[in-house]
Amino acid sequence: MKINRLALPALALALGTSAMLMAQNGPPQDHPQYGYGQNHPDHDRGGWDAPPQEFRDMQRRGFHDGVEAGRNDFENHRDPNVNRRREYRHPPVPPSARDEYREGFRHGYDSAFSHFREDHEHHGEDHDRR
Repeated sequence: MKINRLALPALALALGTSAMLMAQNGPPQDHPQYGYGQNHPDHDRGGWDAPPQEFRDMQRRGFHDGVEAGRNDFENHRDPNVNRRREYRHPPVPPSARDEYREGFRHGYDSAFSHFREDHEHHGEDHDRR
């Protein structure tokens, strides 16, 4: 009986310390949690939302903007049309970088639309397109 009186507080202290460490530091890093916008280890190139490694800075910028535009169009039930996007028609970059930005934007837009469409079809949801 005396052992139980000592063991219970020690166990409570150990469990409380673990909970406190998790609250301060988050979940253990050996099993990271993934969500939208994060790289998944089971995808090529680090994730569907990661630009190809060979992309230069302006292409990467366009890619990320294209991913966001594609996600937005999908969520708003718009048909995929990169030419409708103002950022694609009038890139927010110097004139000398427009082609690289557009190339990355188109790639990111197409990647996002494909990803969300496949995910949508996989889960059997019904999205009506306008």
